Amino acid sequence: MLRKLLAALALSHAALSFAAVDANTASAADLTTIKGVGPSMSSQIVEERKKGAFKNWDDFIARVKGVGEKNAAKFSSEGLTVNGAALGAAAPAKPAAKPAAKTATKP
Repeated sequence: MLRKLLAALALSHAALSFAAVDANTASAADLTTIKGVGPSMSSQIVEERKKGAFKNWDDFIARVKGVGEKNAAKFSSEGLTVNGAALGAAAPAKPAAKPAAKTATKP
């Protein structure tokens, strides 16, 4: 009986550990469950969110001091989402660069 209870507890803990934490809805305590996000950064995220929801990862990176592309990628891999999207999941496609105009040369 105890073995089954411990197994069930371990499974529920594992499921919760892999659950996504959204920057727009999570509490400060929930944000600290993301590896690398401490109490200071979670408070900063919550304060910035009060000014308005984060539109996307670029908005999140721009508004939260100390979060750059590298940290954002790490947080995303740990389960942090912005509007339910992982980093790069909803990135708009970049337009292809236009070829340089050819100029005529005199022979």
